[in-house]
Amino acid sequence: MSEATNETPWGRVDEDRTVYVREGDSERAVGSFPDGTPEEALAYFERKFSDLEGQITLLEARINRGTADASVASTVAKLQEQLVEPAAVGDIDSLRSRVTKLTEKAAAFGEKQQQERDAAREEAVAKRESIVAEAERLAGQPEQSVRWKETSTAFEQLFTDWQAAQRSGPHLPKSQADALWKRFRAARQSFDTARRSHFSQMDANNKDVKSRKEKIIASAEALANKGVDGIPAYRNLLDEWKQAGRASRKLDDQLWARFKAAGDVLYQAKAAETAQTNEEYAANLVAKQAIIDDAQPILELTDPSAARKQLTAIQLRWDEVGRVPREALRDIEGKLRRVEDHVKSLEDEHWRKSNPETKARSEGLRGQLEASIAELESEIEAAKDSKARTAAEEKLATQKSWLAALGD
Repeated sequence: MSEATNETPWGRVDEDRTVYVREGDSERAVGSFPDGTPEEALAYFERKFSDLEGQITLLEARINRGTADASVASTVAKLQEQLVEPAAVGDIDSLRSRVTKLTEKAAAFGEKQQQERDAAREEAVAKRESIVAEAERLAGQPEQSVRWKETSTAFEQLFTDWQAAQRSGPHLPKSQADALWKRFRAARQSFDTARRSHFSQMDANNKDVKSRKEKIIASAEALANKGVDGIPAYRNLLDEWKQAGRASRKLDDQLWARFKAAGDVLYQAKAAETAQTNEEYAANLVAKQAIIDDAQPILELTDPSAARKQLTAIQLRWDEVGRVPREALRDIEGKLRRVEDHVKSLEDEHWRKSNPETKARSEGLRGQLEASIAELESEIEAAKDSKARTAAEEKLATQKSWLAALGD
């Protein structure tokens, strides 16, 4: 500052401490500072300029970084008003120029922000629409396919998602938000009503099935004194059990455990009886195994009469022995059947050969084959054509195999 004139490039102070700012070729009084020195007077209004410049610089930075808020346009407008005749000393025109540029940037920034808000709102609507659609899908499931516990959990999660979207998402128009909420609430209420009805019906069914099955259980438990003789009646009760319906899985398992325990008493008695019977039949099994060993030579016989005679003796001994343990029955019977099948095959073969009708047919066929073979042999000796000879030889080989099949 010049001591003589109390001036700076952008302003001056006169003798009565009035401060002026230069704007172009003119100057404008911005205020007075009677209680201070000229330097203090200019410094005060220069600080006013610095404050304005700082606001502009901060706003420029926020717009450039994209961090300005939605009121950026109004902030720029206020700065323009402040710069009409600001009470400050400095390069006012440069601030006005910068604010003018900010006006354009603020408009573009505001438009971009509006687009982002619109996109965010559309996304929020889509998010809530997806929540509502899923709620309506869950509520619309056929009752027989609903997994009630999982679906209840899913509804709780959808409600949590809705609340989160409402808290953190952009504000939606009231009419739109209310319409979506009504759909969500209706879907949830529909599911809750269906769930209450389902479990009410299930409780009624459980009581009915429990009552019927407890009567069956009581009848089964009453058979305990009959032991093995009670098994047929228990099987009839089992048929009744199958027709009694099903309760909830937990209840049905508990009822079944009691019914099965009553049956186990009967089948344990049967198992004990079977064990005792098997012990008694064990000696019979040893005896029948010995008979099987004695029957083995029959498998080597070719005379049907001798084989039948020995088999008959074996069968008589077999019947005298009596029963064997059930688990050994198939094996031991199979061994005897093998011997019986051998004898039967001997007898069938003998009958085939000795049957007069079969024998007559066989002899007639034998004569025809022998005559045909003799004729074919003559043809082969006289044949001059190799093709004809080959055909005759093939036919001859076939008829000789037939003759051999007839036997002696």
